[in-house]
Amino acid sequence: MVHWEEKYQANTIPWDRGASSPALHRWLEADALAHGRILIPGCGRGHEAMELARRGFLVTALDIAPTALKQLKTELVAAGLTAELVCADALSWQPDASFDAIYEQTCLCALPPDQWTRYERQLFDWLKPGGHLYALFMQADRDGGPPFHCELADMRTLFPPARWTWPDTEPERESHPIGMFELATVLVRSLTDR
Repeated sequence: MVHWEEKYQANTIPWDRGASSPALHRWLEADALAHGRILIPGCGRGHEAMELARRGFLVTALDIAPTALKQLKTELVAAGLTAELVCADALSWQPDASFDAIYEQTCLCALPPDQWTRYERQLFDWLKPGGHLYALFMQADRDGGPPFHCELADMRTLFPPARWTWPDTEPERESHPIGMFELATVLVRSLTDR
């Protein structure tokens, strides 16, 4: 079991880009994110939360590590921005209301694969019907983790067409500073509660 709080306290967070993901900027520049309530599970130091709050989104940033959220709060205050910060386990947390969108970049690959089905149910339940999941699937190309390898075929099984609509286009490849890459795609939650 990885102790994320200890990693943030020791500042041993090599996965942190130090800025928001280029994939998020591409989606924003393409006007692919409609304004509304957006959740960032496993937000870490919150670079994406800062960017989305700066652009007027109603951001909820969720992380299990209090130190990460404390750093994010300091940056939000300094920038005159607001976001709801939640310190909780993504596998058990339940919001008061559903979200228009979720930005998923680091939470799935941080969880052991035997917890992925439970996490997919959380994502489905957190989103409004027709809501968008902006996903970056880590391509670690190795056994073990974290980060755990999110093979695209496995992701298509984890996010099945009865519950999620996949785009017709292939995911875009996004380099990651730890020497791996991610596959960026946008899924749409089904309109029914299956």
